[in-house]
Amino acid sequence: MSRAQQPSRRTVLAVAVAAAVTGTAAPAAAAPRTAADDAGRAQARPIDYHAWTTHRDWRAGTAQGARAVAGRRPGLVIGAPAGRTDYTDPHTGTTAPWEYATWTAPAHRLTVPATEVVASWNAHTPAGTWIQVELRGTYTDGTDTPWYVLGRWAAGDQDIKRTSVDGQTDGRSTVWTDTFAIDDASTGLRLASYRLRLTLYRRPGTHRTPTVWRLGAMGSDVPDRFTVPASTPGLAQELAVPRYSQEIHKGQYPEYDGGGEAWCSPTSSQMIIEYWGGRLTPEQLSWVDPAYADPQVDHAARFTYDHQYEGCGNWPFNAAYAATFEGLQGVVTRLDSLTDLETLIAAGIPAMTSQSFLKEELTGAGYGTSGHLMTVIGFTADGDVIANDPASPTDEAVRRVYLRREFENVWLRTKRYNASGKVASGTGGVCYLYFPAHPTPHQRKALAAVGVR
Repeated sequence: MSRAQQPSRRTVLAVAVAAAVTGTAAPAAAAPRTAADDAGRAQARPIDYHAWTTHRDWRAGTAQGARAVAGRRPGLVIGAPAGRTDYTDPHTGTTAPWEYATWTAPAHRLTVPATEVVASWNAHTPAGTWIQVELRGTYTDGTDTPWYVLGRWAAGDQDIKRTSVDGQTDGRSTVWTDTFAIDDASTGLRLASYRLRLTLYRRPGTHRTPTVWRLGAMGSDVPDRFTVPASTPGLAQELAVPRYSQEIHKGQYPEYDGGGEAWCSPTSSQMIIEYWGGRLTPEQLSWVDPAYADPQVDHAARFTYDHQYEGCGNWPFNAAYAATFEGLQGVVTRLDSLTDLETLIAAGIPAMTSQSFLKEELTGAGYGTSGHLMTVIGFTADGDVIANDPASPTDEAVRRVYLRREFENVWLRTKRYNASGKVASGTGGVCYLYFPAHPTPHQRKALAAVGVR
């Protein structure tokens, strides 16, 4: 589980908004369903994922020192640096000079004005390089947000400490670790469009450069609901995804979010990475105590760790980690229903889902959590969800079957009652998708069907 028993970076805002709408009373009996409820159930969740990935995309942006490169996997690199700056790492106190180049995407008008935006990126950052991702949006009233930092990222941790940035707000929106959010969605204010800006950094005097292959963001107008419409089963299939337990890493490397009990996100990431053939070399794993089983999980925890959040559950950092493996790319998005997951599974694409629930809300889990990642690998003949759940005592026990109706509700809802009977947030269908850099036609069609191109 991801920092269970602590408020998540999304919970603080969601609780305030939900309390304003519903009060803080304990759960009541379900009200009779009305025609208005049915109409709401028929309305699809508004989600807009957009990305820049092609040579044409990179050339369409505004570059200062950055250069688009063509090839089988087009990207963005430092050409002639636009300037030099000093950066003081807040986690080490070290100040160092860096050359930099910038690239700013064209404005993207959201297909639906959004209450939340989550960016994700895929990049190669050799030693001596790193990147920063920023967002500036335009509200539906025509005014602009400031430039918000959504991440300072490097694949390694020797040059800078990978980090989100706290304390960013203009009084109407706030960045909560990895998520841009409208402060009070009940006012009707939304984000109408946004621009993303990349800054590429390298040590002065070198010719090394980061290469960015994918930059995108998911915007959504998250519905305010405790329950979600039931979907109809449509697939019986299971993918052969490796199984790893986070629990067997309990106590290992506590400097990374207290050790394995909090490593649901990197553990799940590693399962899917290895499903696609991603492997770590003995040299890469040489820092891990040789007495530890599944050292690749320890490695994933270290290299997804967000030094500001003090956890391994930063969504874009996990997607970016997956893309450090050759031939893989990763995105963070939202999905509409289990039907979306069935579409992906049918194309051979497993998915990581984020959910929160009480122990009694997910039969067979045996625990409750304020935030947990697991890997959906298939569906039974009855339509129930087959998941590799890393919150299991052994690798062998990781495969679980969860009741379809329970799973889809705890994953897709945006509000819930916690163990104290107070309103808390749900993640509203958040999903990590890792897939080949060059998908098959079937995979491309499935990804497009869930809004990822």
